[in-house]
Amino acid sequence: MLKKLLELGNRYAEQSSWKDFAFTKFCLFSMGLIAGTAVKEKYKKPAVCASIAVFASTYILLMRKLIGIALNREN
Repeated sequence: MLKKLLELGNRYAEQSSWKDFAFTKFCLFSMGLIAGTAVKEKYKKPAVCASIAVFASTYILLMRKLIGIALNREN
């Protein structure tokens, strides 16, 4: 099941443009805002810490790939 989902994701990525990925990012950002407003006050700090950790780790990976592409290297 997971393998089929990953294959579907790869096919989607191959057939998508940067605009599709931008729309996906806006959609996920909006979902995050909605979820953030629903978090109870006593859970906000752990939720924010987890969000920062996920953002930082994924941002580093994405920027590493972008810089590699900009410098015409493969990672």
